[in-house]
Amino acid sequence: CAGLCIAMFMAVLDIQIGITSLSVIEQALEIGADRMSWVQTSYLIAEIVTIPLAGLLMRIMSLRWLVIVATVLFTLASVGCALSTGFASLVSFRVLQGMAAGVLMPIVFSAVFLLFRPGTEQAIATVMGGVVAVIAPSMGPVVGGLITENFSWHWLFLINLGPGLIVILVTLTCLPRQPMQINLLKRLDFVSLLFISISLASLAIGLKEAPDQGWFSPVTLALFAGFGAMMWLTVIRPAPVVDFSLFRDRYLAYGCALSLILGIGLYGSVYLLPVFLSLVRYMGPVEIGMVVLVTGLAQLVSAPLSVLLDRLAPPRMLSVIGFAMFAAGLMMSGFETRASGYDELFWAQVVRGVALGLCIVPVTRFALGFLPLERVSDASGLYNLSRALGGVIGIALIDTILFSRSAEHAD
Repeated sequence: CAGLCIAMFMAVLDIQIGITSLSVIEQALEIGADRMSWVQTSYLIAEIVTIPLAGLLMRIMSLRWLVIVATVLFTLASVGCALSTGFASLVSFRVLQGMAAGVLMPIVFSAVFLLFRPGTEQAIATVMGGVVAVIAPSMGPVVGGLITENFSWHWLFLINLGPGLIVILVTLTCLPRQPMQINLLKRLDFVSLLFISISLASLAIGLKEAPDQGWFSPVTLALFAGFGAMMWLTVIRPAPVVDFSLFRDRYLAYGCALSLILGIGLYGSVYLLPVFLSLVRYMGPVEIGMVVLVTGLAQLVSAPLSVLLDRLAPPRMLSVIGFAMFAAGLMMSGFETRASGYDELFWAQVVRGVALGLCIVPVTRFALGFLPLERVSDASGLYNLSRALGGVIGIALIDTILFSRSAEHAD
């Protein structure tokens, strides 16, 4: 479980680690500012497209070999990013990174139910995965800032070499051997694979462009229409690569809905707080990282409580309490002033950090714990896709508010 969590940590960290150093990369590679956002967007799009395919790939390659192949691809793509000499090569390697990351993220939650016994073992493993999912984006700005201030920008990507080798060695040593089922490729519906790839990419690009172009601009509406049309064509295929019939299970549907909401709040707050601290408080990357790290540390400290409560109380009640606390933590941050700093933001982040364990552990168990084991890997892809899409939606909504109110606040 620790090895898989390291793999997911790398995948989530790389979403945020480069944000603090985009200007440095822009100058080094002579990339225009208008194109730099695609360094992040290309990673997110590739990740979103491959997340729901993790279950299929796990059946074809087995858990052991899928982790190894995805980690090798992610590590080599990281080296490629560091050796890039221009915009095209950097974005190409970021796409490969995102594809590997999209596979690594749902694998952790699949392994929780495939490798561990129900009860305390699954609860502890779920908490470990949840802590990593929260701490990694929180640590991205501080790690990126430290690297940029003390080393060259290339180490933003080369830093993945060590963890990548550790994950490969741990996987080869610890994960059980299972037969691969390469023959499944013969029955693979490549048309539905193409449709769902275009669909999710259109949605991600549409959400990226909507705050700037307008939610009802021709470009945005065309992208959203493309998403709807391609998704419909995917669903009506006789045997699509993603099993959407899993949503007939009301527990999974409930869990995915909550995962979407959590993604909006979690990734939205992780995105917005550094923007505030940078543009309003003029803090540097390391200072920002020390502030936003409070949420992850609060969850880490409260993790044993989450495991204990998961054994004593029904998951519905725990998720209600967790989301109520998380909403309260967001509301506490919603009334800060332009002078707010570490002290003023501290308790709001503590409340959110404590709440996250109750938002993740019972909801994950509720969403995936009632399914047959052979369907967990596919369901985990849908569950993680919901949270990733929630994050993209949350950031798009926040950017819309920022863009529309910036002139007023500047005055």
